[in-house]
Amino acid sequence: MPLTLNGLARLPGRASEHVLREEVEETGLAPGIILERLRERLSVMRDSIQRGLASDAPSVAGMVGKNAKTLWEAPDPLRDPLLRRVQAYAMAVNEENARMGRIVAAPTAGSAGTLPGALLGVADHLGLPEEDLLMPLVLAAGVAKIISRQIYIAGATGGCQAEIGASAAMAAAAVTELLGGSPEASAHAAALALQNTLGLVCDPVGGFVEVPCVMRNGFYAVHAVSAASMALAGIRSVIPPDEVILAMAGIGRLLPLELKETGLGGLADTPTGRRLAARALGEGAEETLAPAREGPTPPL
Repeated sequence: MPLTLNGLARLPGRASEHVLREEVEETGLAPGIILERLRERLSVMRDSIQRGLASDAPSVAGMVGKNAKTLWEAPDPLRDPLLRRVQAYAMAVNEENARMGRIVAAPTAGSAGTLPGALLGVADHLGLPEEDLLMPLVLAAGVAKIISRQIYIAGATGGCQAEIGASAAMAAAAVTELLGGSPEASAHAAALALQNTLGLVCDPVGGFVEVPCVMRNGFYAVHAVSAASMALAGIRSVIPPDEVILAMAGIGRLLPLELKETGLGGLADTPTGRRLAARALGEGAEETLAPAREGPTPPL
């Protein structure tokens, strides 16, 4: 039977070993080949972080482009280098995506920063070698596969909870294993991360993966590390992990079309969001945007 989070939680050893074994059985590829492919993806993640932290070039739509560098170079009033590192790494990747740079969709382009932000951020904070990240990446991929069996991992299908929620779950499980957590702890870290994204809408301004996507990855990379910390301390999800996935899938199907990557609701439908979209799409584009929903405009 295919792996589930509940089933994974009951297995001995490292969770990633069971995911790797299933991947070998399904693809017929040797473990070394799979790990080499992940090593290449890890290198791309590292490169996108470094490019993103060094660049303040604008994105395609011009709404983002310097957030990661700004945060990375700013004073740290909280004196919390892990927090800033995780946030900046995640935003660096997503700003590279918004500049049409090379990134790893983990599991999507819009949520690409969460996993590298959390996993590489924690590893760099602790001075861990790159090789230590390969098996946690295997586990992250396994978590994504388990989620994808219940709902398509796409904002157009389930809202942003299906993208950033999945990426946060992947990252939480990976960080937990990186820090020595059991399969049970890793599965529950994924569940804790996912359940606290339930109902999150996909509302990109102008349809561009820029606002609120870039900073959302920064927030949810920290969210994933928090879930890992709780799971490593012994906290468990009251709702079993697989039921959390089912809840997310059910909520995704209930979300209206306007809140699923159409650019017709949420932040995209605010006056400023519509103005930014029109500017990015070019002169006359405002006429092509769907009219805002009727109703009184609340005072600012």
